[in-house]
Amino acid sequence: MRVISMVPAWTETLLDAGVDVVGRTKFCVHPETRVESIPKVGGTKQIDWSRVKALDADLLVLDQQENPRSMADRSPIPTFATNVCSVATMPHELGKLAERLGSPPALLAIVERWLQVAKQPVRERRPLEQLPGVIKWLRPPTTETRQLVYVIWRDPWMAVSPTTFIGSMLAQLGFGWARFQLDTPYPVIDLEQLDRRRTLLLFSSEPFPFERYADQLTELGFSAALVDGAAYSWFGSRALRFLEENR
Repeated sequence: MRVISMVPAWTETLLDAGVDVVGRTKFCVHPETRVESIPKVGGTKQIDWSRVKALDADLLVLDQQENPRSMADRSPIPTFATNVCSVATMPHELGKLAERLGSPPALLAIVERWLQVAKQPVRERRPLEQLPGVIKWLRPPTTETRQLVYVIWRDPWMAVSPTTFIGSMLAQLGFGWARFQLDTPYPVIDLEQLDRRRTLLLFSSEPFPFERYADQLTELGFSAALVDGAAYSWFGSRALRFLEENR
């Protein structure tokens, strides 16, 4: 089956499983050596339908958290949309996708690994200094740190709540005790309202390029770290490997 994937995490996972991915977004950059030869048809929020038609694909793969509904409504080819919102739902959503693709054995093997990870009890309290996926500590956490805020955007500052996939990853790894409780999945936050002595800010490497602003982030006065955003948010085979290596 010839597949166009509009979800970077699914593109990587499907390629890892040997699925014939013939189209991708410009953000589908892993695995690097294999995506170079796959044509781009747009981004996660917009798509060039003329390119889609030219690829003669059998299926357009989407995710409700990543892509707008209009992509499915306007697609000239059959679509399949997952809805990955947590570690717990991950095996079910990947299982449905595998079934739609004819149950490729390599993809089913990834589903089984996810089932093994998801059924493990959430790890108990883990010290913040043991946080995996840190690219660089800007200011290591202190003994007073009691709150963890995962930041994904600047101008305005935006964070993630425990109800997101990233939030469930942090909980699975043993940091649920420190997660900042927020009312909406991706709220705008006011750093001036946070206690600098007790708050650890995690600046994700994507979607905002926080690595370019490390010096400015250090000057904010919080305990802070740059973290690998793909490890925490790419919910296919990449997040699976991350959990398997760090549980």
